[in-house]
Amino acid sequence: MDKPKVVLGVSGGIAAYKACELLRRLTESGHDVQVVPTAAALHFVGEATWSALSGHRAATEVWETVHEVPHVRIGQQAELVVVAPATADLLAKAAHGLADDLLTNTLLTARCPVVFAPAMHTEMWENPATRENVATLRRRGAVVIEPAVGRLTGADTGKGRLPDPEEIFEVCRRVLARGPLPADLAGRHVVISAGGTREPLDPVRYLGNRSSGRQGYALARTAVARGARVTLVAANSELPDPAGADVVRVGTAVQLREAVLKAAADADAVVMAAAVADFRPAHYAAGKIKKQEGQEPAPVELVRNPDVLAELSAERARPGQVVVGFAAETDDVLAHGRAKLARKGCDLLVVNEVGERKTFGSTENEAVVLAADGEETPVPHGPKEALADVVWDLVVRRLP
Repeated sequence: MDKPKVVLGVSGGIAAYKACELLRRLTESGHDVQVVPTAAALHFVGEATWSALSGHRAATEVWETVHEVPHVRIGQQAELVVVAPATADLLAKAAHGLADDLLTNTLLTARCPVVFAPAMHTEMWENPATRENVATLRRRGAVVIEPAVGRLTGADTGKGRLPDPEEIFEVCRRVLARGPLPADLAGRHVVISAGGTREPLDPVRYLGNRSSGRQGYALARTAVARGARVTLVAANSELPDPAGADVVRVGTAVQLREAVLKAAADADAVVMAAAVADFRPAHYAAGKIKKQEGQEPAPVELVRNPDVLAELSAERARPGQVVVGFAAETDDVLAHGRAKLARKGCDLLVVNEVGERKTFGSTENEAVVLAADGEETPVPHGPKEALADVVWDLVVRRLP
């Protein structure tokens, strides 16, 4: 079988060295990669490195192998173009249709999905000119990944760091899997909760659950690949941050409620994939609860946690906001799911069976998506990303 043809564009930023890891992941997963570095990028990583890692001579000049018309051919043959890092200068040229080197020519001739992974200082990312250029590219259907927050060049920190190459690879993989389909969540803000809340009993103990956060993170990754601006409210998950998502970390159900309601104020859709504890200890012990010889432990009194899904459904932050819930059940799955859908008032409810060896911690899932209008969509056993795409398909149909 022909390998998927990917163009890796590299522009002139210090994060160019990280693109070597992205290139390695693309080639080792069976992609035929042509690297197109700018002249500035070659100051950071040389042509020999790109050629050795890709197995092809890096394409650097419009005037080389002119008989093959590289400034047109490379873009025409690509199934995906990813630019990592994408500097402020490169984003500006792409937004304005400039073509003064091989990479910008390639971007103009490409008829395939295009992914930009920006990396720059915070001030440059937040500059109105850059924000307008990013908005223009997204409006035209390109996927522009939000940069990460962290250490930048020198002693500076802030938003503008290139996301982890492994996570950029995951975005590319999802975009390639969708093929020529449009970025149907472009211009949308979606909020996703993931993981499991923990309700402290004393400084060392808590009430919790087995949720790993994998389904919520899959929802975040697929939403980024479909062009959305993503806020991920993560409860006690140890998974790496999905590229392009703004991650808000929380611990308890009360903290999760506060973070979700704040993020949902301007969201087009909210997906509550987190396993939120229904109860919490009524009293928190300031010191570790000791075992008393010859005595049974005192009962743990519980109180109800706020019902975040019902609150979101009843008080939509904006007209047309789509709210999605998850129902993890151990028996009579569909019956309990239908009752919960009516009780919560959400638009969609993803119902799945859970247990000690089912769903939690697994990379796969199966479910039935129930809709308030009576539609039921079964999703067979498969990767959690497949279920995530079905959920977003149903959400997109309901967005105004």
